[in-house]
This record gives sequence, structure tokens and C-alpha cells, in this order.
Amino acid sequence: QVQLVESGGGLVQPGGSLRLSCAASGGSLDIYAIGWFRQAPGKEREGVSCVSKSDGNPYYADSVKGRFTISRDNVKNTVYLQMNSLKPEDTAVYYCATARTCTLVAAALFRSWGQGTQVTVSS
Repeated sequence: QVQLVESGGGLVQPGGSLRLSCAASGGSLDIYAIGWFRQAPGKEREGVSCVSKSDGNPYYADSVKGRFTISRDNVKNTVYLQMNSLKPEDTAVYYCATARTCTLVAAALFRSWGQGTQVTVSS
């Protein structure tokens, strides 16, 4: 079964940028849709973005549309989440996971969750 490892999180000032990576081992990512989710303290896990397996179409939550960009590199077996114009409300642990098809509202359909990477947006 594919295993995912997230990286790239950190502390950034409001308006700054980060690029998260979701690297796979034990299998190929190109047969899966890959989603990014986040969870802030005391809040439910929410879908942020997803990239489909077939045509690579991206999907975004309204809260990040225009600021975040998801992409996949099937050669490197990695999915990226470029996050620009970061806001304090983007602070959360970010996770990636696999699914058969993209959805941002049904985290239960995703598998092979990584351990997460902390993103903190603060001045």
C-alpha cells in the first residue's frame, strides 16, 4: 500500500508563501486522486484541494481559491501544494491522502493519510 509523507510546513508571516510536498513510496501516485486536507486545533478536518488522477484537474475550497495551487509530478511521485498570500486562518496541520476520485467534503473516502505537516501563519 502506498505511504505518503508530507513536508514543507513551517512558520511564515501573513502574506508569505510555502510549498508543501506529498511524497509517495510503495506505489505510484498516478493511479490516485490526491487530496490535501487541514485541521486546526478544535476544528474538524477540512478539504483544501484535490487533483484528479485522470486529467489532473484541480479542485479548491472557496477559502483558498486564487491563493493555493495544487500540482502533481508523476515522475517524482509527488504532489505539491503551493500556498501564497497566506493568512492566519490558514494555520493548521496539513495532510495529504489518496482517493479514487476527488472530493473536498468526504474525508472518509480518503486513504493512506500521511503524518501531517504544521503550517503556522503569524507575525
